[in-house]
Amino acid sequence: MGKVTLIATAAMGIESVVADEVRSLGYENCIVENGKVIFEADEMAICRTNLWLRTADRIKLKVGEFKATTFDELFEKTKKLNWAQYIPVDAEFPVIGKSVKSKLFSVSDCQAIVKRAVVESLKTKYKQTTWFEENGPLYRIEVALLKDVVTLTIDTSGVGLHKRGYRVDQGEAPLKETLAATLVKLTNWTADKPFIDPFCGSGTIPIEAALIGQNIAPGFNREFASENWSWIDSSLWDKAREEAEDLAKYDQPLNIIGTDIDHRMINMAKDNAIEAGLGDLVSFKQMQVKDITSRDEYGVIVGNPPYGERLGEKKAVELMYKDMGKAFEKLPTWSVYMLTSHPEFEQLYGKQATKKRKLFNGFIRTDYYQFWGPRPPRNMSNSDS
Repeated sequence: MGKVTLIATAAMGIESVVADEVRSLGYENCIVENGKVIFEADEMAICRTNLWLRTADRIKLKVGEFKATTFDELFEKTKKLNWAQYIPVDAEFPVIGKSVKSKLFSVSDCQAIVKRAVVESLKTKYKQTTWFEENGPLYRIEVALLKDVVTLTIDTSGVGLHKRGYRVDQGEAPLKETLAATLVKLTNWTADKPFIDPFCGSGTIPIEAALIGQNIAPGFNREFASENWSWIDSSLWDKAREEAEDLAKYDQPLNIIGTDIDHRMINMAKDNAIEAGLGDLVSFKQMQVKDITSRDEYGVIVGNPPYGERLGEKKAVELMYKDMGKAFEKLPTWSVYMLTSHPEFEQLYGKQATKKRKLFNGFIRTDYYQFWGPRPPRNMSNSDS
């Protein structure tokens, strides 16, 4: 097969974080665009990026890109692509689509035309006159139009990468695992520092921090659509999983605490941590944010508190932000990172952030407020803090 072009899709605002992750796997030449990171690599990269990328939504294989303003053009140019290079005769290949600012705005028509074009292309290659049975592995095709440019991809991930496989249960507003990992990666936290999430909910942020701290590949416990693809040698997947096993630091001690006001959430978080294989590494306690204290120094607090968006919650949330500011004043060496959509967060918290970053939590536009603590002294031994 040789080189393939891969697209790691990402939530708006975190493309640069995804690009850093892609580069850290050794794929240097990334092009960063809105909602995606594009890079060229070998087939092995399909296995490695699916296993390792913590902040990307999925990995797509790019089959072709061209301009099309008529349905005829869409059909002919799609048909010309070498689909048989990727799609075997028994494949199941549904087509999904989206269209933004393009003449061909009917997504269902675009999907139907691409489907027909792929079928015609495969019929020619496989010398088949009848329709395909589609009872084999899944190759989900996407036709995406942006300003009349058509990009055709095949999804290598299957279920979205945020589904790590450890979530037994979740609360009513769960934070996506990919966003939780992003929040941790945007801090100065390292595995030798204490870490607290005061609004841990079902435990996603502390669990993602523990996976980062022990360098455990987030996709280690799940399967991917491309594991069943005939043109990717199964030995590549074995090799990628072996590499992940070798690079994990299971003996790295961690000091990670998740707290929440709701005891049901604490039980849920414990179950999820056990499912992730991190049951004895992360501790969860029922507690209000105003009661948080620590004897440790130079730690990191990361939280996704309630935003007070619902009617009747606003007053309670604003009071809680004030309490939080007072409680964290007693932790002067700690760095604090909070994600909220509340416009007056800094005033209520009582301090101006060192830095703010726009992020989307689902469809809610939020700011990630960063309050940086002082640097630890050079001679400080991490082990006795």
